[in-house]
Amino acid sequence: MGTASQAHDLRTARGSAYSGGWPIAFIIASALLLALAVIAAVTAGGTPDPTIAHTSSARIADIAILVFREGLESILVLTAITASMTASAERYRKPIGLGTVFGGAATLATWLIVVHVIDRLTESVSALQVQAATGLLAIVVLLVVMNWFFHKVYWTGWIGLHTRRKQRLLAGAAKRTVSPERVVIGLALLGFTSVYREGFEVVLFLQSYRLSLGSAAVAEGVALGLAFTGAVGLLTFAANRRLPYKKMLIITGLMLGAVLLVMVGEQAQEMQLAGWLPTTTIRSLSRVMPDWSGLWFALFPTVETLGAQALAAVLVVGSYVLARRGRARTASAR
Repeated sequence: MGTASQAHDLRTARGSAYSGGWPIAFIIASALLLALAVIAAVTAGGTPDPTIAHTSSARIADIAILVFREGLESILVLTAITASMTASAERYRKPIGLGTVFGGAATLATWLIVVHVIDRLTESVSALQVQAATGLLAIVVLLVVMNWFFHKVYWTGWIGLHTRRKQRLLAGAAKRTVSPERVVIGLALLGFTSVYREGFEVVLFLQSYRLSLGSAAVAEGVALGLAFTGAVGLLTFAANRRLPYKKMLIITGLMLGAVLLVMVGEQAQEMQLAGWLPTTTIRSLSRVMPDWSGLWFALFPTVETLGAQALAAVLVVGSYVLARRGRARTASAR
């Protein structure tokens, strides 16, 4: 019975991915891109000139995309948890909501702690080296987020774990084998972990941007990403709208792929400046590649930067191909 109920919860959460179809997903993605373009224009004092180093505008867009993507994943987990909470079980949504608030507060506290630790490190270590190290950490986080095997574990493991825990708590409450206080605390923890896991990833990811752009630019990107996440959350939980989450995740995943390539190019260049990587210039490319390609897209005419970007693309695309083949083999075996 538990397995059937869990499958129903997951189908309910995923089934919303097919309600509304691609048009809604594209409308939301287009609205996000339009907002990013407005931010770029405002921060650049008008229409951005690609030949001028308005890199903060493009990086603010990167931050907003990542925050929005992580927010979507939190919403999908919360949707799976609350999918079957109707009628008498609806009152248990409040502890979950309280847990999400604490998850957001814990994310902010983690941000302050990590910022303090990194700022102390810059007092004894070269700022460029700290920036290169935090950038490398951000790339690792993003590679994990973009890895298709991780997402397979994420959907089947993380969401399944949360739904099983919810079912045990509600079953215990119905049979009076679990105290009401324990049920409330357990559900609050479900809401907490649903938000804090994504928030922790964002905190790690943004440290490199904070060091290179400053806190103000990071705050702009986070605010924009949270605004879109909040809008989707309101439509989901307040207006009870079923949005095409799966399609939205695919679109934002493609955007994150572009962000990954930019970050890898920038990180490779920072490691070159810090003396961690050699610099092998490709002269044929340096003569034809415009300067703004490096400012906006982190495309530099060196073997190391282009090679690192190619390797990142191979890792992401390769994980997708292998995951698809694995699913095909599993299906044929069944």
